[in-house]
Amino acid sequence: MHLGGSPGQGPERARVAERPRPRVDLRALFGLEAGTWAWTTAVQAAVAMSASFGLAAWLFGPQVGTLAALGSMTVLYEKKTPYVYRSAALALVGLGFVASVTLGSLASAVSVWASVVAIGFVAGAATWVCAAWRVDKPGALFFVLVCAISTIAPGGLADIPLHAGVAALGAAVGWAVSMSGAPVLARHPEYRAVSEAYRQLSALLRAVGTAELDHAQHKASVAVAESWRIVLLAQTRGYRSTPEAARLRSLLRWVSDIHLAATQVSMARTTPLPESAAAFADRLVPAVAEPDRAPDPADLDDLRRGMRPRSLESRLYGLLARAAQAAHRSGHDEEDEHARELDDQRYPALWGALRSSLSAESLVRPTALRMWITVTLGGAFGLWLGLDHYYWVAITATAVLQGGNVVLTVNRSLQRSLGTLIGVVIGAFVLSLDLPLPVVVVLAGTFQGLTQLVVGRNFFYASVLLTPMALLLSHTASPHPITALAESRIIDTLVGSLFGLAGALLLWRSASATRLPQAIIGVLDNARQCVVAVLDQDVRLGPERRYQLRRDLRATLVNLRGVYESAIGDVPRAAATRPLWPVVVATQRTGYLALSALALENPAPVGVITLQRVDLAFKELVASMEERRTPRLGALPRLPAYPRINMELRALSNAMTNAVAQDERAAQQEAERRAQREKRRAQRDVDADL
Repeated sequence: MHLGGSPGQGPERARVAERPRPRVDLRALFGLEAGTWAWTTAVQAAVAMSASFGLAAWLFGPQVGTLAALGSMTVLYEKKTPYVYRSAALALVGLGFVASVTLGSLASAVSVWASVVAIGFVAGAATWVCAAWRVDKPGALFFVLVCAISTIAPGGLADIPLHAGVAALGAAVGWAVSMSGAPVLARHPEYRAVSEAYRQLSALLRAVGTAELDHAQHKASVAVAESWRIVLLAQTRGYRSTPEAARLRSLLRWVSDIHLAATQVSMARTTPLPESAAAFADRLVPAVAEPDRAPDPADLDDLRRGMRPRSLESRLYGLLARAAQAAHRSGHDEEDEHARELDDQRYPALWGALRSSLSAESLVRPTALRMWITVTLGGAFGLWLGLDHYYWVAITATAVLQGGNVVLTVNRSLQRSLGTLIGVVIGAFVLSLDLPLPVVVVLAGTFQGLTQLVVGRNFFYASVLLTPMALLLSHTASPHPITALAESRIIDTLVGSLFGLAGALLLWRSASATRLPQAIIGVLDNARQCVVAVLDQDVRLGPERRYQLRRDLRATLVNLRGVYESAIGDVPRAAATRPLWPVVVATQRTGYLALSALALENPAPVGVITLQRVDLAFKELVASMEERRTPRLGALPRLPAYPRINMELRALSNAMTNAVAQDERAAQQEAERRAQREKRRAQRDVDADL
């Protein structure tokens, strides 16, 4: 087995990618992020808002009709999940909107201070539930917006059922629009998820031997994990026994195996792969949905010619060829083990997810508490200042805090403030035209659609387009003079942005940094379980147990990268987090190598003593991370079948040693600075006595 490196030299380690560098600069503020324009979401959002707003305004009047327009924003949720799951999830989102409207209307009937408390509670509760249940963006934002607007809707206690019913009408329209593709594109979400996994796989193959390897590895792992989740959600009783479902499960398992084989190649190879390998993976992307477009496995013969059958590259190309064969099949092949049913429960444990999100290790709890406290205090401050539209302070603070860490929050705060300044000018001009209600309905839907078109690429341009829509709805729900409304919108936005920034700076600022060591420990512990299970000759791994180990380890790997990227944006603790990037990379690579070992068909077992020494090595690294000390790793046992694991364990030990040394130097420098301050203070006291 060729391990890389030059003849006569030991194997080389793949280059470590540059760490992520979140910044506050012009490119971050005004540049477009990589990705595609969300045309489908934009059209659906525009249609849903216009239809619900127009229908409710015709039936109940324009002021109450704005609640239906906001309720239609259910269309913005669960855009990637299978339709059978989406129908139930969007119903829950709609119920959440109705509950938010009910709470906001009830609070407004009591007092304005009760409205502030209600908006803050909805912000915290929605953040908690959305994060725990993995509800994708826009998350808590529109729950807060719906609750806030309901506090200014006309009426009293007797009108609360009407408000809730109108919001339910809008939510139903949003549900119907989101589900409109089910009759003609019933399996589009599943095909899209698996196709994205193959697309990220081709990017990983192109990144082999380059400095972008670790980033491409993470993106590919996220795409594979997401495709598993989406396909699993689609396994209904009547569908999972069909040939179409069996073919999709086969392609899913193949892309997972190929990803792990590519991991082994990427760790052992310091030069790029032939471009034709990645091009072959590119041709598998459209073949997921269209078997006729699958590439011919024989196209890889030139790459495989002359290779040793047991080489890593040969195994990778063999798996690509077998995936192409599976893509060609339009029916169910009884001999294809990859087509068997998935080894997991279809629906996630919702109550278990809520409970685990409240644990000390979870980032969900501090995030939800930060949102609740900041939004409540921001709304109370706006009310105390006498702002007529104090609720916009709370809405803006919610939008800003969705950035996550301090750096991203600063970016969103600036983008929100600058975008609102421009958007207010556009909105004031539109309102000054005194347009008839049907035109207002269409314009509100148009601005909403344009917002969703660009929000994934840049929040500044989305804020420019969102502000006129919000002004149209706010003015319709509670008419005010245009000049006063525009001025109030600017002031409220600035105050809300400052409160959002203050919340990110003052509340649980180091939550990610303090949880990073535990995230590293989680990966190492799961990797240890995988490696021991593979090496132990007395353990036979069945398909279900093998899947559980891979699922749990992949989840901790994805979580580790997310915690690190959040931690390096938490100023000023980021200074202590940056040196841990080599530790994070070595931990990730160890975890991915453990995953790839699980993918081997006939793994080579080892002796009991070797197994114990490997187990002790992992436990020593975990203990040293828990105790913040230098690892005492000692000599690692030889693992001829898994040589790269030893290399990454040694690299992890060295990286942890360097990180501990930097912490000690930083602590020593801080102690010296503290001593100097005490010395100067004492000298000033002496001078004062003299």
